Amino acid sequence: MPIIIRPALAEDQHAITAIVRAALINPLDLDWQRFLVAQWGQDIIAVGQVKPHQDGSRELASIAVVPEWQGQGVGSALIRGLLARETGTLHLMCAANAERYYERFGFRRIDRREMPRFFRRFDRLASVLSVLSFNRLRTVVMRRTE
Repeated sequence: MPIIIRPALAEDQHAITAIVRAALINPLDLDWQRFLVAQWGQDIIAVGQVKPHQDGSRELASIAVVPEWQGQGVGSALIRGLLARETGTLHLMCAANAERYYERFGFRRIDRREMPRFFRRFDRLASVLSVLSFNRLRTVVMRRTE
């Protein structure tokens, strides 16, 4: 049975929310209409979205794969599907140890001076949290220009 990458439907909202929360990533602003999902049989096994921000920037976000499917290329297929629908510049914020993964899709780390306002605010907060957690939560902001 093949894995299908498809636009989310309204009835997928519960699965999207559950998968994002289980992955311990930002559970805010999970509008199903922006999501693609990976489906195997009747199960949603991965989710991701491109989220617009008030400053005009757009973010590749909420990328999450259920644990049993991690490491099998599902996340990469989902990201390729999301990127195929998009033109222009996209940003993302990820754990520093995921930077090399996103480089495969054309994302490059940017410094604070290059960040849109939305990401500068979150980068400041992430810096504080990193210090408080002894650098276990270090994040980077990346950009892909099409």
